Amino acid sequence: MGLIPAEIKVNIEGDVSGALSALESSRGALTSRRIWFAEDRRGAAEGRVALLDNGVIVRFRLGGAPEDLTVKLRPCDREQLVGRFSDAFEAGPFTYRIEEDWSSNGRVLAASLLRDCPPGTLGDAVEQGADAAAAMDAVQDQFLHACAPSVPLDGLVALGPVLSTKIEDVPLDDLKADLEVWSVTGLEFLEVSIRVKPKDEDDRETFTARAERKQRKLQEALRERGVPLSEHPESKTRRVLTALVAAADRPA
Repeated sequence: MGLIPAEIKVNIEGDVSGALSALESSRGALTSRRIWFAEDRRGAAEGRVALLDNGVIVRFRLGGAPEDLTVKLRPCDREQLVGRFSDAFEAGPFTYRIEEDWSSNGRVLAASLLRDCPPGTLGDAVEQGADAAAAMDAVQDQFLHACAPSVPLDGLVALGPVLSTKIEDVPLDDLKADLEVWSVTGLEFLEVSIRVKPKDEDDRETFTARAERKQRKLQEALRERGVPLSEHPESKTRRVLTALVAAADRPA
């Protein structure tokens, strides 16, 4: 495996609408969707996020054309990514990515297998009482069994929805950023992200230095516009999943 892209993320919370205004979000292309995450049914009933604790994320995104189902390992090790999953690929409805996630919490390796689905395909999987694991394709099932064989995938429950509004290719100085708002159970976050791809002539040191420069530029562009950066130590996904599990555990 050679050099891989880096996705650089910054989280913002508090005055999200004010941040969107400051970032001139109306200049980007907008997509609204509903997101569910699958978790171990028994663990969720006990207030735990067992899949996430084992580095596995199963995400459904509905409301777009197409819908999609993603299974992701984050964090993971290169040694986990075996066979056909040792390199990125695109084939039919599948997009398999290997990249580094950079944030204020550090840098981790992530591998994700996304499957595009026709509209209306995934609704049954997120219904109350459904087994969310049944919606996974054989290739996604193979990915998890090959690269995370110790993680049990029987009896998953979908938690959500998280309301997502994504605005793509918003210009921030000489950067193009994606903005995504997540709203759920009293929490609201804005994630600002850019993706840095290796160039043919890059070695590891050159690529890392270029990505670090872009990370600084992103942070500076936000601060110059008066947008405060979140310093919360937990990831957005963990905070949202923890909130969804807590909400599901409350009596009606």
